[in-house]
Amino acid sequence: MTKELPEVPTEIRTERLLLRMPRPGDGAVVNAAIQASLDELKPWLGFALEEPSPQDTEINQLEAHLNFIKKEVLRYLIFDKETGNFIGSTGFHSIEWDVPKMEIGYWLDSRATGKGYMAEAVSALTDLAFATLKCRRLEIQCDAENLKSRAIPEKLGFVLEGVLRNDERSVDGKRLTDTCIYAKFT
Repeated sequence: MTKELPEVPTEIRTERLLLRMPRPGDGAVVNAAIQASLDELKPWLGFALEEPSPQDTEINQLEAHLNFIKKEVLRYLIFDKETGNFIGSTGFHSIEWDVPKMEIGYWLDSRATGKGYMAEAVSALTDLAFATLKCRRLEIQCDAENLKSRAIPEKLGFVLEGVLRNDERSVDGKRLTDTCIYAKFT
């Protein structure tokens, strides 16, 4: 017997943002944001370690679209409602529907940082996770040295449950890193 999963909205609107599921054709704008942000993304995200081609990014967006439909990974692209510009990506991964629990991940175009966009987007996802998706646990994990990423859960009242020492290799593989585990739960 297949468990009935909750309906997941394909779009979320906040005061300034539109978050929506990836669609065919999104690769070009996502790739442009990655290219503009490579220096800031490289230390933290494997997909930015080597410059992705527009075709690679389009394939990634198509895969994200399919994963969203299957409710395996729920990626949302973030757009500025006023300008329509793509400014980043967020979403749920490591989803365990039987608990239910999930993790939020995110990155922002360097040209859009410092304006509170990611806190606004993650706040909307947090509300969605608990109110609509009926989550019991929501996590944000990030490198202990990534202070910008850590600022989001700290601003939104997530609890720092612990720091896993020497938990992973850095994206470039040169050193061991510590991982912060932030959580909210009901």
